[in-house]
Amino acid sequence: MNLSTRLAEKLPGILPAPSSPLLRKGVSELRCFSIANQSRRLRWGLQKKMVWSLERAETCVVSKSCLVHPATEAYAQEAIEAIKSEKVIAVPTDTLYGFACDACSLEAVSRIYEIKGRKLTSPLAICVGDVLDIKRVATTSHLPHGLLDSLLPGPVTLVLQRGESSILEKSLNPGIGTIGVRVPDCEFIREVSRGSGSVLALTSANLSGDRSSVCVKDFENLWQHCAYVYDGGLLPSGRAGSTIVDLTKVGKYKIIRPGSAKQATVAILEKYLLEEEEEEDHKEKRAS
Repeated sequence: MNLSTRLAEKLPGILPAPSSPLLRKGVSELRCFSIANQSRRLRWGLQKKMVWSLERAETCVVSKSCLVHPATEAYAQEAIEAIKSEKVIAVPTDTLYGFACDACSLEAVSRIYEIKGRKLTSPLAICVGDVLDIKRVATTSHLPHGLLDSLLPGPVTLVLQRGESSILEKSLNPGIGTIGVRVPDCEFIREVSRGSGSVLALTSANLSGDRSSVCVKDFENLWQHCAYVYDGGLLPSGRAGSTIVDLTKVGKYKIIRPGSAKQATVAILEKYLLEEEEEEDHKEKRAS
């Protein structure tokens, strides 16, 4: 008898039986969080891939009626089912911890705004599993061939036009014609995005205005609002987050937020002969 079965017998009403769908409609949601396996901490850099652990965690820790899981391949399907059930989960990325949900679920997106205390006028970015998926949600035909593959996966958010063929729901960031797109250099969240069959809405795991989270303890006060929290250990990139760059104009780029990878991002953009977009006030000064 495995540990989850023993726990289900000892804690009826708190943990569902292992054979039951964890997120079946009408069943209380299982709140699950993870503890980092410090001996397998993820190491990364702009030129390194984050480690995808192939070892399945054999033990779970029960604390405050919560199962604690690491962000490993063994728990990817669990996270996928949560996304499909319109739940909010917390996950590591290659920069910060984030809240994620199905971007096409109005209920789930609204839940993220509630958890963060975020203004509805503040747009959410999205996450896709692979670079090729970007064209399903945004216009990329104006970009130099090879640029996207040079920038991503990585700690960069690309702001692009949504376009008429975008699969995104109109209810996501209503009235805004652009969308911030991420393909993090983190296999766990990419696998969840691929398996969900949709697109993930993604935002930092913290209250709006608070410091960003680089470990699960940083947002412990918000754990209770998530269906699951997955722990990828201490993220070494600092709290600057991803570099946000606007690529909506042909041949131009504009850095909206320097983030953790500005220098490397600009070097790639200029390699593809993109020019930095001038600020409007600079243009007006020269015109006068």
